[in-house]
Amino acid sequence: MAEKPTFWKKTGLQDLFLPSEKTQKKQIYRSLTPDEVYKYILDKFKESIAELSFANRIVFYHEYIICFNDEDYKEFLAHKQGLFGIIVHESVNQFYQLLDEYRKAGKTVEPSSSKWVFRLVSHPDYERGDKGFIGKLLPGTNQKAENLRVTFIPRQTGVAETLDVNQEILNGFTYYSEGYYEIPYAPDSGSSKQADQTRQKGYARLETIMPDENFRGKKLEYLMNSEQITVSGKDESRKEPSVFIVPSDWVNTPHLSIRHQGEGKFQLASFGEKTIVNEIEVPRSEEDAPEWVDLPFNSRILLNGIIGINIFKP
Repeated sequence: MAEKPTFWKKTGLQDLFLPSEKTQKKQIYRSLTPDEVYKYILDKFKESIAELSFANRIVFYHEYIICFNDEDYKEFLAHKQGLFGIIVHESVNQFYQLLDEYRKAGKTVEPSSSKWVFRLVSHPDYERGDKGFIGKLLPGTNQKAENLRVTFIPRQTGVAETLDVNQEILNGFTYYSEGYYEIPYAPDSGSSKQADQTRQKGYARLETIMPDENFRGKKLEYLMNSEQITVSGKDESRKEPSVFIVPSDWVNTPHLSIRHQGEGKFQLASFGEKTIVNEIEVPRSEEDAPEWVDLPFNSRILLNGIIGINIFKP
C-alpha cells in the first residue's frame, strides 16, 4: 500500500527541515577562478610541446580553443569581465619564457604561425567544472590572400558604403568579441635577438594598420625614442619626434600619451573620445591632469573602436 504524503510533504516544508535524498545530492560548485584558466592554458601549451616536438625541433600549438561549462563561463564574465584578455597576455608572456629555456638548451624554436589565437568558449553539454581543449598549429603561409567585400556605415555620413578590403587590413582588428583574442608572435629573446641588433634601439615600437582609403593595406610603425610620447590624429600641427601622428579621422588630436617608467614598464593616459587597452576601457582625462594606467608590452590599444595599435619591444 502506497504511503500517503504527509501534510509537511504537501506543503514542501519537509525539505526545509528534513533533507531528502535529492537535496543531499546537491553540490555547491566553486566558481571558475582566473588562476585555473591561466594554469589550464599553460598546461595545454606544455602538452602540445611534448606531443608535437621531434628531433631537436620544438613544435607547439598557436591556436587554443578553451571550452567551459556554459554557467561557469557566464558567471566568469559577469563578475570578472575583461580578465580573459589579461590572462591570455600573461599566458603568452609565459610561453616566451618557456620557449627561451628550450632555446638556451640548444633546441630549435621556430613558430609555425605569425600570431597566437585564443578562443574561450562555452558548451551546453559540459558539466559544471568541466574544461575542454582543442589545439591547432595555425600555419598561415599557404593560405591565399583574397579581398573581402565589406559593407560599413561611416560615423561622419551615416550612409552605408561597400568596398573591397584587403585581408591585411584586418590584422589591425584584434578583439572581435569577449573570448576571442589574437596576439602577434613577438618573442622577447632568442630568434628575435638578431633582428633587434640590426634595428635602431628605443623604448618601444608601435605599429598600426589603418582602414582609411589613402593608407589601405599599409602598416604604420613608430619607434618610441622619448620617455614620453603623444599619439595624435591628422589635425595635429606639432612636428616633434615625440608626437606619433596617425593620419586618420578616427584618432582624436591628441588622443593619448604613453610614458616610460623604467625597467621596461609603461603607462598610458587617454584624452580621446574612446580608448580600450586589452578590452578594458581607459577613463578619459585631460592633458593637464592625466590619469595613468599600466601598459604592458604586446598590449592591444583600440582607438574609437576602429584604429588598433600594438606596442612591442624595440
